[in-house]
Amino acid sequence: MLVPGVLALLPEYAGLEDPVAELRAACLDAVGWLGADVTVLAGPQGRKVAESLLGSRQARPTAESLLGSRQARPTAESLLGSRQARPTEVEARPTRVDGASYLVVGNGSARRRDTSPGYVDERAIPFDADLGTRLRTGELSGIDASLARELWADTEAIARLDGVLPPGCACTVNYEDDPYGVQYWVVRWEW
Repeated sequence: MLVPGVLALLPEYAGLEDPVAELRAACLDAVGWLGADVTVLAGPQGRKVAESLLGSRQARPTAESLLGSRQARPTAESLLGSRQARPTEVEARPTRVDGASYLVVGNGSARRRDTSPGYVDERAIPFDADLGTRLRTGELSGIDASLARELWADTEAIARLDGVLPPGCACTVNYEDDPYGVQYWVVRWEW
């Protein structure tokens, strides 16, 4: 499963209005499909988002915890609480183990339009179109890591799935949009 590592998904960034409500709903729905044995593939920021989303499966945040004082807000560790199998970051290419689930955190470019964090780059939209096709087909080899860095795309964890996803495996895209000029997907693969 793939979710974006956007900080707006963390409880400590909540406000009176949820700027990513549709994305949040898609992420929460998607992590509900994961089994108990979850391997997280993510960088440091993505890890925080993954732990928060995984924790939400057991303890959905209340309005008080989202908007209350800092002490009332749940942390990723407290949300994970009694989980026996904590997610772990994998540095090497993972291999498929029956019953195991992967939560991959990454996103497309952040230089798509005027509202993007980075200056507009005409290569961003074609890059994201190619990445979207790769996500749908499970053929993740050949992602241009250098171009991804230039476009502020977080694809390192996505590329680690190369060789894990069998070509043509069932793919469901729960979300695909570029709010604030950053390309996000929520994708589930089943094999």
